[in-house]
Amino acid sequence: MKLSNKSRYGLRALIDLAASSKNSQVSLKSIAERNHISLQYLEQSFAALRKAGIVKSIKGPQGGYYLGRDADTITISEILEVLEGNYRIEREVVTEEEGQAGISHTIQTLLIDPLNQKLDEFLGDLTLADLESHYVRNRDSDNYMYYI
Repeated sequence: MKLSNKSRYGLRALIDLAASSKNSQVSLKSIAERNHISLQYLEQSFAALRKAGIVKSIKGPQGGYYLGRDADTITISEILEVLEGNYRIEREVVTEEEGQAGISHTIQTLLIDPLNQKLDEFLGDLTLADLESHYVRNRDSDNYMYYI
């Protein structure tokens, strides 16, 4: 499994939004600038996130985005489903050659299915609030301070 740039940027933007929108909505432009992400790219991702109810928007000069639900109810699996479609490892392709069907079934049953199950459990238990709190803790500490 490889996490696409769309998912990585979407997660970055959502963490930023969760940390920045406690009292008011946040413009996509400010999120894009802080995270060095193309505004047009974010607009596409946020359209899908808005359709899924993960974010909401207010139009107009003072408009912007805010979370559609509490961050602790938004799972990472839900976000990745919206941004990626299916994030799971693809099913084993069964070939018609003699002996291959049993091998393919074994790989699917003993490797791919359990990995997908663990991935679903892990990403289903991890929330946007978890990522946000880790980010805020590290942002507010000296972990990212460099001295010359």
